[in-house]
Amino acid sequence: MRAFVVICLLFIHSARSHSLPEEEPLGWHQRVGIKNAESIKLSEEAAESDRIVGGAVAPVFAHPYLAGLLIDIVGLTSPSACGGSLLSSTRVLTAAHCWFDGRNQAHRITVVLGSQFLFHGGVRVPASAIAIFPTYDSRTFANDIAMLYLPVRVPLSGQIQPIALPTGKLLQMDYTDELVTAAGYGRYSDVTNPTTNTQARNVMLEVISLAKCRSFYGNLVQDSNICTNGYGGVGICQGDSGGPLTMNVQGQQVLIGVSSFVARDGCELEYPSAFARVSSYINWIRMQV
Repeated sequence: MRAFVVICLLFIHSARSHSLPEEEPLGWHQRVGIKNAESIKLSEEAAESDRIVGGAVAPVFAHPYLAGLLIDIVGLTSPSACGGSLLSSTRVLTAAHCWFDGRNQAHRITVVLGSQFLFHGGVRVPASAIAIFPTYDSRTFANDIAMLYLPVRVPLSGQIQPIALPTGKLLQMDYTDELVTAAGYGRYSDVTNPTTNTQARNVMLEVISLAKCRSFYGNLVQDSNICTNGYGGVGICQGDSGGPLTMNVQGQQVLIGVSSFVARDGCELEYPSAFARVSSYINWIRMQV
């Protein structure tokens, strides 16, 4: 089966709610992902200066495993956008909600590698198939993990390299209080000027306990999540979904999380960012690679 993925960043109600709304008039891609992709395109065309909130522009060599995803959706003319992590020359890990957000279904996704920009430059490869984690829940975004298959081996270089997966004691760690790094092409503020250049960005974050994260999002937070502190208005934002959360282990970046959700009300309101915990899905991931 030839299946393709969709990009977007999930926002969950930030009023410390414990559940998603019963019904939304439009799906996530229509409400957020497509608008964000259009803004990114305009920003790149304007080509001025710096999306992760509170972060900095990331040179192309800083995160050679970072993938951008441009997604075409059934019945819609404008693309949506997500991120991903290159695991091998033919596999990219991303978020399942980039493929299906509960309403919108992707039919084609283009993987962008080795570029600071989402809409131009780098190596661009249409994905040939996608595997979604079997128990992904599109209403709560539990088990928000998916694997993209590339039809050809992408050429590896200083700008394009796979990321290491956790092994050994990293598989048992809960990472609380560790300093980690998120990277992506998403918005870098809640009010983004569309004339600003939209280069890939990164930000250093502190992992918080799941108990603290649940004080904001309730039981939307699973044991299979990692949450980071939003204090100071830092974290992931629209367009960062599916992108990498990494930890430096003896000079090597290791993939520990996949960007999943933040507060619906805004990225700079000091709410936590939530990620799918890679170690919780390591056996499934290895089977796909």
